[in-house]
Amino acid sequence: MSLRLRFALACSGVSLLLGALAVAGVYLLVRQNLEYRTDLLTPDSITVLGGRYFPRHDDYYEVARANAMRVRTVYQRDTLAAVRTTGALVVLAAAALAFPVGWRAAAWVLRPLRAVTATAREVAQSHDLTARMDYRGPRDELLELTGIFDTMLGRLARSFDGQRRFVANASHELRTPLTINRTLVDVAVRRPDATEDVKRLGESLLVVNARHERLIDGLLALAEGEQAVLDRRPFDLTDVAEHVLDQAAAEAAEREVTIHRLLDSAPTSGETVLVERLVQNLVENAIRHNHPEGEVWVTTRRRADWVELVVANTGLPVPPYEIETIFEPFRRLHGDRLRSDRGSGLGLSIVRVITDAHGGAVVARPRDEGGLTVTVELPADQSAP
Repeated sequence: MSLRLRFALACSGVSLLLGALAVAGVYLLVRQNLEYRTDLLTPDSITVLGGRYFPRHDDYYEVARANAMRVRTVYQRDTLAAVRTTGALVVLAAAALAFPVGWRAAAWVLRPLRAVTATAREVAQSHDLTARMDYRGPRDELLELTGIFDTMLGRLARSFDGQRRFVANASHELRTPLTINRTLVDVAVRRPDATEDVKRLGESLLVVNARHERLIDGLLALAEGEQAVLDRRPFDLTDVAEHVLDQAAAEAAEREVTIHRLLDSAPTSGETVLVERLVQNLVENAIRHNHPEGEVWVTTRRRADWVELVVANTGLPVPPYEIETIFEPFRRLHGDRLRSDRGSGLGLSIVRVITDAHGGAVVARPRDEGGLTVTVELPADQSAP
């Protein structure tokens, strides 16, 4: 039950309880006042019965006393019944009236809380930690709560900004010497007087250098993907997938991997550069973590309010207990940490970060025949037909 409904039911219950107590008190008071009193039925007090005067005789007194007691009994019974019936109806009516009154009162009391909740929901959905509650009202518990929430958002924003700046700065500082190293090694290898040993060493250094460059690019993409996607532009996920598959065709042919395209219209919105990186990582993983003459299936489709990208591939069997760990940074399947041609271990981490930034979800599951199936769901563009 919502807080508003509980408040209305509490008002109705309190009204019912207090009304029942009030009726019970009135009932006991009336009953006590209608109890038998011996001082009211004495020979001196009974002088007229049935409109006639009676002498003060014991027989007449007993008759009058019996009649008076019968009248009192009937009167007491009817009065107490009327108190019970009328009181119960009044209490039920008051409880029924207290519910809508409590419902309206709860709406008035919770109005500031709904505004705060709406702002918090916008912050959560947009991933924009720079937003604040900025609640202005009386100095009460709600003002204190929003102040604490704003302080927490400020600390989180500073923490995430510091982390992103560190990754970006570190990646930039590392990229420059790697670029210089690649240039120097390439020049040394291409010199006419370079020996075969120098060329082999240079080629090995270029491979290691390329792996480090991919690692730095992955760190930059991971830092950028964690930022909020505020500028959402509509596009078709199918166009992005086709572009990525065209670029990956040469590598797939080199590794003797067949790609099957099952692309239907999938309109969505977001940052196309980040989504392209998402699709690229999934396709590259499917090609590189495969075996010769393997297959890759890439599917895009729309389902109600969501669009799906499904990338499945053949390959080595994947244990179910490793499914969640492959989305962690620098985690590789089958303990493969030396094969530089299979990436830096950030591919699926970047996929999850970009998916979360777009308000979507990513799920992976092993195929019975070996390999992996990764499904990415993104919100569909409602303006598209």
